[in-house]
Parts: sequence; structure tokens; C-alpha cells
Amino acid sequence: MSETQTILCINSGSSSLKFHLYEMGPPGKGPSEQLLARGAVEGIGQGKGRIWFIDNAGSSLVDRLVDEVQYESAVEQALATLSDKGLPSIEAVGHRVVHGGPNHRTPRLLTPDIMDDLQEHVAWAPLHMPIALRVIEALDLQLPGLSQVACFDTGFHARMPEVARRLPLSGKLYEQGIYKYGFHGLSYEYVLSALGKEAGGRVVMAHLGNGASMAACLDGKPIDTTMGMTPMGGFMMGTRSGDLDPGILIYLVREWGYDDETLERVLDKESGLKGVSGETADMETLLERRAAGSGSAALAVEMFCYQARKTVGALAAALGGLEQLVFTAGIGENAPLVRALICRGLEHLGVELDPARNKEHARVISTEGSRCRVLVIPTNEELMIARHTYTLVFGGGMPVEGDES
Repeated sequence: MSETQTILCINSGSSSLKFHLYEMGPPGKGPSEQLLARGAVEGIGQGKGRIWFIDNAGSSLVDRLVDEVQYESAVEQALATLSDKGLPSIEAVGHRVVHGGPNHRTPRLLTPDIMDDLQEHVAWAPLHMPIALRVIEALDLQLPGLSQVACFDTGFHARMPEVARRLPLSGKLYEQGIYKYGFHGLSYEYVLSALGKEAGGRVVMAHLGNGASMAACLDGKPIDTTMGMTPMGGFMMGTRSGDLDPGILIYLVREWGYDDETLERVLDKESGLKGVSGETADMETLLERRAAGSGSAALAVEMFCYQARKTVGALAAALGGLEQLVFTAGIGENAPLVRALICRGLEHLGVELDPARNKEHARVISTEGSRCRVLVIPTNEELMIARHTYTLVFGGGMPVEGDES
């Protein structure tokens, strides 16, 4: 067997598929993690779509419009592009699967039995799971017999203590799997790996993107997180409401006649930054409109940062203190003003931001004398998928824990 293996990582979205092709090998034997190409098929199910790929040097391999693209044809065209450009043959595929449900807590080599179980649990993430399973089946048709691995975004949080994992509901519901799962686990796992030996102590990681959450870790072990049974929970996000008084939902059902589909649309697509601003969920645009004097944009940004700041405080209380605060993902990595607004008011936790470092997106953006170190670490969920897939299929690299189910 070759010392390096070519692994395709797929991240399935509501209207796009993102692809990363890695060459992976055992640690200590030369370059063990090399990105060969990345790209996406966009506009799936929306009429005209687009397929693009670039190589590891950033040069374009393809960039063209496609007609009436669906997930199956997106998979077919992406595989054809990678083959046509002379890239190495794919030897395994890893998928980001949003929810593992109550039965799957670690990456799993996909078998018919596991696929059947995941099909039975699509209700855990109805907006994400059907698409991921559809893509897995499409890959199986295109490349029959190729090993495919599911990497669950919920898996990282499975070791949280029961006091954090349980919801204040009956034991009967808990036994049926209704409890806090948490998400963005692949991102948090990567951030901890990037911290390496610095990951000890009391750490809060803030994954701030269109979907946003935070996780608290003590000496590398997950203690608590913000999202719940679904990715709608926690603090406000781009288009999602985050946590609400449950009585509001009862009121909307009883008095406004909302059904489950209406509630889902309002809470998942029409709330958060978009709902408050009445304009957009894009943080960069909101910051520009805030600077231009838009009151609604300013309120949306202020609410997001206020809720995020409260969340840091709550997780610091769960940890018994705070030694490191890490920002990651699109907003966390690229919006210094948002980072500054979140940190303003956290001085009692030892947070002291260096404005120049923050503006420059330095790795450490806190002052030398800050009791709490504040960092910006770009996430890489795809590399975590590649690592897990390589480990599970070829038996090298990082250990993967066995299921606790």
C-alpha cells in the first residue's frame, strides 16, 4: 500500500457542495497533509449553477456555469473535473454529517446498516441530513465499493458531563435522545489540534459564522456548548434566532396559526441578524451599513455582540475561570470590530485586547499583560475530515475513539 492516500472531503450544504482533495500520509514521513485541490458546485436546485475548482497554488482548474444542477449531477461533474485535470485517483471519501443522533458519536465507516440508521434519524437535522445521505448514495453509484466515512459535527461534544448535556425535561424524553448534542464539533476539534500543547486549562472557543456557537473546554475536554439538540439553539446567528422563550412558540401556534413548516422557516431563515436588521445576514454588509448610519444594522450588530459576550461569561462560569478565548470561522477570523465589541466588557475575566494586533488579525490579539489570552485561529473542518477518514480507512495518524453507544 502506498504511504500516501488521496482523500476527497465533501461538505454538503442546502444549495452547494464543497470539495477538498487531500493527499494524506502517516506523520513523520514527509508531507503528511497536503491539499491538492478545492472547489464547489453552487446553485444546486436553483436553475443555473456554477462549478469551480482551484489547485493548491490557487490556479483555476475550472470555472463555468452549469444548467439545472442537482446533487447527483453535482457529484458527477465534480468527479469528472478532478479526473480530467489529472489529479490522483480518489481512494476514500469523508463527509461532514451534521448530526450523529443518539447512536453515533465518533466517525464511522459507512455500511448499509449505518446508512439505514441515519435514514431513520433524519428528523434530528431535517434541513441537513437528507442532503448528506443523498450525496453519499450518489458517490456510491459513481464510485461503487469506495470507502466512505461519516464525520459527525455532534461527536466532539459527546463527552460533555450529563449536567450540561441534559435538558430540564423528563427522564423519558432524555432516554429517547432528546438532549443537548452541540455542533461545529469538527471546527472545535481542529482548533484544539492547532493549539496543540497550548490547549490546556480553561478555554472558550467561539465559532462565529452564519451559524454561530461556542464551546467550553477544560484541559482539552468539552464541558459545555451553546447549541442544543439542533443547530438552531444558542445565541443569535445570521438567520437563526437562537434560544427563545418556548412560550413564544406556543403563542405563535395557538394565536397566529403557525404550523411546523412556518415555525421552521421563521426561526431558521428569517431571524437572527437578518430578522433584526430587516436587511441581510451578512456581517460585513451590516458593519458597512452601521458605519453609514443604519440604525437597524447597528442594532443587529450590537445584539449579536451582546449575546456573544454574555455567552463567554456563562461558559467562563461553567469552567470556573477563563484562560484563553479563541475566535474562529468567517466572522471570528475576519471581523476585528466584532471581536472588539465582544471583548469590551470582559475585562473582569482578564480580557485585554491589543487594538493593533486585533486589526492585523494576529494569532494572539490580547496584550502582553492580559490575564486571558485571546487568539484568532482559522478553522479547517475539511482537514479534520481528511484526518478521520485516513485514520479509519487506512489505520494511520490520529486515534479515533470507539463509539460510546
